[in-house]
Amino acid sequence: MAEIRLQTPLSDESIEKLHIGDKVLLSGVIYTARDAAHKRLVELIKDNKPLPIDIKGQVIYYVGPAPAKPGYAIGPAGPTTSYRMDPYATILHEHGLKASIGKGNRGPEVIEALKKYKGVYLAATGGVAALIAKTIKKAEIVAYEDLGAEAIRRLEVSDFPCIVANDCYGGDLFQEGVKKYRID
Repeated sequence: MAEIRLQTPLSDESIEKLHIGDKVLLSGVIYTARDAAHKRLVELIKDNKPLPIDIKGQVIYYVGPAPAKPGYAIGPAGPTTSYRMDPYATILHEHGLKASIGKGNRGPEVIEALKKYKGVYLAATGGVAALIAKTIKKAEIVAYEDLGAEAIRRLEVSDFPCIVANDCYGGDLFQEGVKKYRID
């Protein structure tokens, strides 16, 4: 398992280098979005309307950050459970999204979308929200301000730590972990 530094936006070539278990240090721009924002994005796609952000080659972090303390770009920003975004993931990957970051496993339809559209799912460690926030250098709301903590934010990150949980080859770190430690 390698440690790989990636700069956003991501390309097919950068995605193809990743395998489950790889440690990734992500730098550049990523976007935040949770359930309500995902629903709105997918509705715009279905209505053939432009999105408020360009998702081609991008990363969406499933987070609803806390308010920033003075001198910080953002407050604690730990990942939220990803399966709630599963109903929206396939259509977003079909339209160019390359990666998402969250916690917990993904459904089979998301794993298939990652294979079909060359994407990855990256897991961030829950419980270290304050430490993750230190990798976020700038944060600004760019869409859906009415959603409060769940508004879409544009984050500038430097060495944001995550692990490849699902790769574009169908690999699933969660399933591999179960196999490794199963006692038969």
